[in-house]
Amino acid sequence: MELFLDTANVEEIRHAADMGVICGVTTNPSLIAREGRDFYETVAEITTIVDGPVSAEVMSEKGADMVREAQEIRKKIKSDNLVIKIPMTAEGLHAVRELTRMGIRTNVTLVFSSAQALLAACAGATYVSPFLGRLDDIGESGLELIREIASLFAVQHIGTKIIAASIRTPGHVIGAAAAGAQVVTLPYKVLCQMVHHPLTDAGIERFVKDWKAAGLS
Repeated sequence: MELFLDTANVEEIRHAADMGVICGVTTNPSLIAREGRDFYETVAEITTIVDGPVSAEVMSEKGADMVREAQEIRKKIKSDNLVIKIPMTAEGLHAVRELTRMGIRTNVTLVFSSAQALLAACAGATYVSPFLGRLDDIGESGLELIREIASLFAVQHIGTKIIAASIRTPGHVIGAAAAGAQVVTLPYKVLCQMVHHPLTDAGIERFVKDWKAAGLS
């Protein structure tokens, strides 16, 4: 099980990396725009902070343009960690196939069904990213989708890894791990929520109080 951080905020990434619990990062155009920084500069800096995969998304709509954009990203950001994030469309599948033939790793994003995940895997995707939270928002079960994809991939001996995305709560993280996702990419806020528990905090406070009362501080 691997944890990625879903952010473009380098300070959040540094803090999470210092904790020793994340091994990769996913970004998207909205996250990078929120930081108000240059795309290439931001992604390049992120690749120097974490040792594992860093997903950077293309914005073109045509498959051939996606391939060219992916090549440009790799040309400007010289890192073995780089993974190209491709939207789940017919044109995106074409791009995934071409990039796979070039030896370029891909992460197919905005996956909302097992059929889409299977198509992405058949095209050669390194990762598929089902969006849990957005499915839950419309009354469907994101965790059930993870279970279905994991079962399908296991039966067919498919090596494409599942990245559980659109994570809203620590429960999503635990549920996705139990359902068979190899990776969960989570917001910094959810990572911090996972660290804390009121009983842990109360226990530490009590230990410190007792230690001082015993004159040991």
